[in-house]
Amino acid sequence: MKIGERIKDLRLAFELTQEELADRCELTKGYISQLENDLTSPSITTLIDILSALGTNLKEFFSEMDSEEKINFTKNEFIEKVTDDYVLNWLVPNSQKNAMEPVHMVLKAGASTDEDVPHEGEEFGFVIKGEIVIALGKKRVKVKRGESFYYAATKMHKIMNKSSKEAEFIWVSSPPTF
Repeated sequence: MKIGERIKDLRLAFELTQEELADRCELTKGYISQLENDLTSPSITTLIDILSALGTNLKEFFSEMDSEEKINFTKNEFIEKVTDDYVLNWLVPNSQKNAMEPVHMVLKAGASTDEDVPHEGEEFGFVIKGEIVIALGKKRVKVKRGESFYYAATKMHKIMNKSSKEAEFIWVSSPPTF
């Protein structure tokens, strides 16, 4: 994010007009407008004055800018893995570093995922198309289109498609295991 955009966000969070912020910093409304539109850059002294009027300081301002997280991911950013049995798309790049890992999977007719060993955590999914069978230890549970599943991953587990049509679902593992 650009400095001007971040200053504008802070100003709006404090419900200040450009003129009110300018008055607090002994600047002009036009200067604040140029700054927020990244048409000019403030001196360090001016930036400190503006940030002070907005209830923050240089350290907080720049650390918040660095830590801004990406929220939206497009199809072009997905990472795809294609096998004979399935197509797997990681919906959030580098999600293995996060608390959960969402994937989109198309499981071909008669196919199954690899069996996963017991691990700490939970898994959740939602079936978009077709139907699947969750194998959790010795238990088998059918999940149809429009239904969801949720289980603790403390037993051997895998997902199977026993039908003659492909199945499509969203699958979320926490912590990441894919």
